[in-house]
Amino acid sequence: MSKRNQKHVLRGVLAGAVAGLAASWVMDQFMAGPGRKLQEAVQSDDEKIAQRLQQTRQQESGKPREDATMKTADAIVALVTGGVHLSTEAKQKGGPIVHYAFGAVMGGLYGGLAECSETVTSGMGTAFGTALFAGADMVAVPAFKLSSPPCEWAPSSLVNPLAGHLVYGATTELLRRLLRAVL
Repeated sequence: MSKRNQKHVLRGVLAGAVAGLAASWVMDQFMAGPGRKLQEAVQSDDEKIAQRLQQTRQQESGKPREDATMKTADAIVALVTGGVHLSTEAKQKGGPIVHYAFGAVMGGLYGGLAECSETVTSGMGTAFGTALFAGADMVAVPAFKLSSPPCEWAPSSLVNPLAGHLVYGATTELLRRLLRAVL
């Protein structure tokens, strides 16, 4: 094995973290565009009506929608500051920071593990994306009460997040490979 092709966990972590950060942005772009259209295409008319009703109720309540990343940002700040909570505006800024930090950390973990076993990269990163979707979105987020339990979700509501995580996984793997080739 040439020196350039040797396994090096730290370089793998670095390449994976950078790749995961960039892949988080790609995932956001996908989920806001093609992923949203894909989800709308598979939603039943009843699900579309229920979604519009929920959005109307939320607008009427005057409370902005808080996603899991915004709730996480608030919880982190409250933990660090001894109970001080973020304003709505600060949550809106903190949510993306949590999302990108999580994407970078998971990418770093993936990059380090990829140095140890080629099995980790199976499916060109899509197995990683699927595992991350299952572990984070389906298990951890509901377990920490950052969302409702999966049994309350319409099956079509999973299309965009799952597809987004597949895009994240594949993008992370592609960029990790490119970065690892130069590191």
